[in-house]
Amino acid sequence: MTAKIQTVDKPDVALSVRGLTVKLPKGMERAHAVENISFDLHRGQILCVIGESGSGKSVTANTIMGILPKAIDITGGSIQLEGREIVGMGPEALRSLRGRVVSMIFQDPLSALNPLMTVGAQIDEAMQAHGVGTSTSRRERGIELLTEVGLPDPELMYHQYPFRLSGGQRQRVMIAMALALEPTILIADEPTTALDVTTQAQILELIREIQRRKGMSVLFITHDFGVVAEIADEVVVMEKGHVVEQGSASAVLTEPTHPYTQRLIAAVPHLTGVDRVALQTENTDPILKVEGLVKTYHSGSRIFGTHRVVPAVRNVSLELAPGQTLGVVGESGSGKSSLGRLLVKLMDADGGKILFDGTDIAPLHEAKFRPLRQKVQMIFQDPFASLNPRMTIGRILTVGPVAHGMAVAKARDEARALLDHVGLDSRAFDRYPHEFSGGQRQRIGIARALMFKPKLLIADEAVSALDVSIQAQILQLLDRIQRETGVSMIFITHDLRVASQICDRIAVMQKGQVVEQGPPSQIFLDPQSAYTRELVAAIPGEQPASSGPVAVDF
Repeated sequence: MTAKIQTVDKPDVALSVRGLTVKLPKGMERAHAVENISFDLHRGQILCVIGESGSGKSVTANTIMGILPKAIDITGGSIQLEGREIVGMGPEALRSLRGRVVSMIFQDPLSALNPLMTVGAQIDEAMQAHGVGTSTSRRERGIELLTEVGLPDPELMYHQYPFRLSGGQRQRVMIAMALALEPTILIADEPTTALDVTTQAQILELIREIQRRKGMSVLFITHDFGVVAEIADEVVVMEKGHVVEQGSASAVLTEPTHPYTQRLIAAVPHLTGVDRVALQTENTDPILKVEGLVKTYHSGSRIFGTHRVVPAVRNVSLELAPGQTLGVVGESGSGKSSLGRLLVKLMDADGGKILFDGTDIAPLHEAKFRPLRQKVQMIFQDPFASLNPRMTIGRILTVGPVAHGMAVAKARDEARALLDHVGLDSRAFDRYPHEFSGGQRQRIGIARALMFKPKLLIADEAVSALDVSIQAQILQLLDRIQRETGVSMIFITHDLRVASQICDRIAVMQKGQVVEQGPPSQIFLDPQSAYTRELVAAIPGEQPASSGPVAVDF
């Protein structure tokens, strides 16, 4: 189904897309990345384009920017930027428009920024490419931009390299670069997907404030309806390369007409503020007990005066009951992932105890911990990076158990059974990771962890990079697996809405310390810590609903 729009010339339209069709190479799952799509971006407004992975959102943005891969061709339609037709425009003419008329903020600022150039040099390069100013004026403009996007100590930041900055700071640098030439149209491609809620709220407010102050038009690509509720004036919903619905944000959010839009909105995790009905187990002794755990990172050199000490985990204590899920939430840099890596012994603690099933594993060397490693498994954030691209799925699932003594035939049989259990066809056994979507790869990661029949799963941001509908499926899968196997989970996430859906208890971390622990009803409805209240208030488009304890039904 393609939404039909009449073609009307409007002086208030900054960007007009009409009948755009982009063809995919042969052998892909469909013929077109986008087919016959039309929409308008009005001056001074924010238009959100929303849809799942593969819906054509990013292809649309890249087409407007003129940065499509050579293998993908525009086969029809029109794109007008400020009244100028860009379909068929030459590379030099397109280059003159990029940055000056239309600019883009990319999803992953770390890969979009040059790691070998300082922040200032990259901002300077964007201006120099368009022949703007002298080196002195460009430097002044660069520092002014870094100040404008709210970065601390802009003059020092100007000389920093991207790897020294946090995720939120890198995203602010990307915004500064995009604003360098005062464009009239800003395209933001999933700029807050991997950010924690407070940083996300800051970036959304920054984009909205700059858009209002400068009167820019913003095309904001996202898969999060919470973000749409916070920032959008108009909404375009895309499914498999087609525009299926569009209208004002209030109309689409409150009265969606297309079944796909209704499904997307229904899949958004909501901050419930209610407690799950706990899984009943025979053994009530803690499966995991952490006492006074400490980890400090050291970098730089004492000789050259660059020595830096970062206390990542500071005197953390917590317990996890059998068959329950403990959520660990907090901002980037709060110590969540460091805690997870300590618990699975991917690095050693500097102090404290990790009592797993009654045994203190913190001081154990690898040789002594190896027999227990099967019982403590991890689900990683990036399912693609954590799967060996040169191995088949069958090999990935069986190599660990076979190394621990399981017979090859038995390992293969269990792997095929587990693939079916996590919702994948058993034929996936002979395929490679690149042949699967992000959600499917995450299911493979879960299956790999379950091959060892673990007692404890550490899920580190296991659903943060997934679309809301895929995210809902993975949460449902984890809930079902836990209720069937009784496995205990540490669920690390920066999304408090997700934590409220799947966790029995929640620990809030700030600067390496646990500042508050409790059930979801306390954490989200009656937070005791000022930091927790700040996290809850920053959740986009959400306020918790109060009610008594209920069973979570996925």
